[in-house]
Amino acid sequence: MAADPLFSPGFRDALVILGATGLVIPAFHRLRISPVIGFIVVGLLIGPSGLGRLGDALPWVRHISINDREVIEPFAEIGIILLLFSIGLELSFRRLWDLRRLVFLIGPAELAISGGLIGFLLHQFTDLGAVVSLMLGIALAMSSTALVLPMTGTKSPIGKPAFAMLLFEDLAIVPIIFVMGVISPLPGGDDAGDLTRTVFLGAIVVIALLVLGRLLLPRLFRQAARTKSPELFLAVSLVVVMGASLATSAVGLSPIVGALLAGLVIAETEYRMQVEVTVEPFKNLALGIFLMTVGMSLDFELIARMWPFLMLAIVGIILVKALVTSSLLRLSGVPRGVAANVGVLMASPSETTLIVLAAAVQARVIGTDTAAFWQIVTAVGLTATPLLARIGSDTARRVDPATPEPTRDLSESGGRTIVAGYGRVGQMVTDMLVRHEQPFVIVDADVDMVDLGRKRGHEIVFGDVGRPGLLDHLGIAQARSIVLTMDDPVQLIATTRAVRAAHPDLCIIARAKDAEHAAQLYRAGATDAVPETLESSLQLAEAVLVDIGRPMGLVIASIHEMREIKREKIKAMVPDLPREPLKAASRLRRSDEDSAE
Repeated sequence: MAADPLFSPGFRDALVILGATGLVIPAFHRLRISPVIGFIVVGLLIGPSGLGRLGDALPWVRHISINDREVIEPFAEIGIILLLFSIGLELSFRRLWDLRRLVFLIGPAELAISGGLIGFLLHQFTDLGAVVSLMLGIALAMSSTALVLPMTGTKSPIGKPAFAMLLFEDLAIVPIIFVMGVISPLPGGDDAGDLTRTVFLGAIVVIALLVLGRLLLPRLFRQAARTKSPELFLAVSLVVVMGASLATSAVGLSPIVGALLAGLVIAETEYRMQVEVTVEPFKNLALGIFLMTVGMSLDFELIARMWPFLMLAIVGIILVKALVTSSLLRLSGVPRGVAANVGVLMASPSETTLIVLAAAVQARVIGTDTAAFWQIVTAVGLTATPLLARIGSDTARRVDPATPEPTRDLSESGGRTIVAGYGRVGQMVTDMLVRHEQPFVIVDADVDMVDLGRKRGHEIVFGDVGRPGLLDHLGIAQARSIVLTMDDPVQLIATTRAVRAAHPDLCIIARAKDAEHAAQLYRAGATDAVPETLESSLQLAEAVLVDIGRPMGLVIASIHEMREIKREKIKAMVPDLPREPLKAASRLRRSDEDSAE
């Protein structure tokens, strides 16, 4: 009898991973424990060193555990690729040029000095050779892009220097792995020509990706956007990032280089935010799987047997990296508090350390036992990253009380208005905002409207406000107001309700189809709802009164009075209408009146 594919090991492992993600991780969130720690702990529990060890004694345990961590490592690699892709989306060539000093000066100095000091200590206190100690020291000197940047972002005062150094480290992994091959005792490992050939081919591929990406990607995403199919847009996004990763890996470069380049090119287009929001759920899931593999690499027996040496190694690496990083940043002019915060935050080893260790074992540069020890050091260090973030923040405040928290800064400018929809109504709203010199950003799901807005010189992005997370990327937390001008009544109500739930004090002005629709919008939380039928009727009344000779001032005053009467009648249709949403609007009006005086 053939085996049922539904009970194959791969299907069972997928169920275990998804079940752990869907059931256990929310429990950690409810307990206000970092999901980073949650994923690692879950990996430890369901992995070969946890429940997997009981599989022979208790056969039923095999259905809720994973014995071979290599099964899920491909998914973990996808998580790292998507993470670097999303990091590239937050960049632009202008921002990369602005960070050039941190990337190409502080980055190499931090990696070289930290790696040199750690390598020197390894050579002095272990039986490793000088070259191997140095390579291992540089690997341990790397910091975690996967954990640090989700905490800091790339635009905050703490995120900028952290991102710059992490970017250089991600690029440096390529020559590090090649040097591992050069010093390998295996046949062919001493062919230095391979490094030159790879660098040459890699440069050609990088240039080709940048040039072809700028020429083809806008057209490709434009055609996907015209279909208004989220599935096709997602498919194109994944094909682009995976294609770029395969291109760089085919010539010997790391696939994360291709992912970063793909994000960097898309960041120059108007589709950046929609791509980022579309890919983000898959990135988070794959990144969680990667963190599970980190937990699975922990071995209880080895930890129990060598815990004094493990603790000494972890503390030593953290101290060296924290002192070197903070000192270099301080010498470069970074404020003391920020330098201390970044130094401690980036003090643990990195996921790329695990990649280098795997390459070193494959090249037989170090033994499997040595690699297992340092893999545990790296895994425990990664687990401690959220704790280091807290320690770094506390240390920074003691050094400089004005140091900001290492949180993501999703918007480079606050206090502006978000205009959702650039049709005839949205265009009139933005024209008035321009006339009154008020800052704004536009979002529209019609690529033709996006092109029109760009031609008129407006800041406009392609995106669907109904997609979770898009308004967050537009900086709605710092926005002064949001104007919903879409012509879909159902989407207007759903968006109003979601925005009000997330931002109770935000001023929300929504376009309504008629009085009944306006009442529904008020019930959903709109500050003001403007029915199209009412406004057209009032404009007709104003025109006829002026044309038959009534004084303009009296007509305008009566129109305003009638508008308020009708608005109150609409609100009366919602007897339980809360007054709280109007607070933001009243505060804005008072602020404008005070500034006018």
